[in-house]
Amino acid sequence: MTPPSGPGIGELIGLGLTAAVFVALGVGVGYWIAQVTGGGELPIFLGLFVGIVFALVAMYQMIRRYL
Repeated sequence: MTPPSGPGIGELIGLGLTAAVFVALGVGVGYWIAQVTGGGELPIFLGLFVGIVFALVAMYQMIRRYL
């Protein structure tokens, strides 16, 4: 069985959208927590960090078959 040659344009668009959604959700939840608790900017940065981590994990799972 030959390995796939590479991702198509649809998979690349999905990869970018996945990353954008996870980061936006992380920042959005962090912003919401900051508004509710009055916690300043820290929850936003923590949400950004968590969103980036989730985006990297999801992107790795999507491209793992091409590695």
